[in-house]
Amino acid sequence: MFDYTAVTDKNMEKAIKSLEESLKEEKFGVLWSFDLKKKFQEKGLEFHKEFKVLEVCNPHEAQRVLNENEMAGYFLPCKIVVYDDNHGKTKIGMPKPTALISLLNDEKMKQFAQDIEDRLISCINSSI
Repeated sequence: MFDYTAVTDKNMEKAIKSLEESLKEEKFGVLWSFDLKKKFQEKGLEFHKEFKVLEVCNPHEAQRVLNENEMAGYFLPCKIVVYDDNHGKTKIGMPKPTALISLLNDEKMKQFAQDIEDRLISCINSSI
């Protein structure tokens, strides 16, 4: 499977705050938060769903990965999406790093990706 998604009863704001706290415990920070709804509306497009893309990174892990294989930079930083499913639930998900890194056909990189994936899934699960 390409992605991992969890569901919470928390609203967007609380889900993101909880996620950020969980990420900090694993030494990941949010580099950027992109509000798709706001951006679409700025461009005059109708979009009613709350949908945010968070780009997250652990600098030490990113350096370790890039020192091993520069091509991994195509997959950095990691993305986590948080959105309203229009049924009163908030979803938090991400593309699995193992799915992305498998494109490199590099066994050592797959091990790095599995570690990052496990940690990010733990952060998501802790935030719901």
